[in-house]
Amino acid sequence: MPKVHWIWGFHEHTIILLMSGNSNNKDHHIISERISAFASHFTSSTPMASEKQAALAATPSDVDGPTIFDKIINKEIPPTVVYEDDKVLAFRDITPQAPTHILIIPKVKDGLSGLSKSEERHFEILGRLLYTAKLVAKQEGLDDGFRVVINDGPKGCQSVYHIHVHLLGGRQMNWPPG
Repeated sequence: MPKVHWIWGFHEHTIILLMSGNSNNKDHHIISERISAFASHFTSSTPMASEKQAALAATPSDVDGPTIFDKIINKEIPPTVVYEDDKVLAFRDITPQAPTHILIIPKVKDGLSGLSKSEERHFEILGRLLYTAKLVAKQEGLDDGFRVVINDGPKGCQSVYHIHVHLLGGRQMNWPPG
């Protein structure tokens, strides 16, 4: 592993460093991944901020009313569908937070505006949503891993009150998530 000399500071969200000694491409790749993970803790992205603002502006009191997902299910708004069966619909998010960002929704809301509103009768569809995430992840080639997220309520950053699963992949995820 090469010796790394840090030149501390940020310039347009870039960490500057110098490496010396013997190194190979694998060493550079490992160091690059570690630096990317480190730098991600100090940078922000505008899409995340706007998603938070949308969630805080959403009205959880109207949980039984129609949502944008109803228009997507009814094909009034054309989604980029990646998977569909009689129970669920999976389509690409229009504001992706990862190279692969797919939303998976039940076609029938049945009072399931969020995970906190689930009842025993929703057991089957909740399992179906997660199993569909696995199928779509395989279809999308996310063999190295992926993340599944269900936002719930204003503080959980839920902006559409129709339960949905976010399937995120195609990049290294960070922890803690948010």
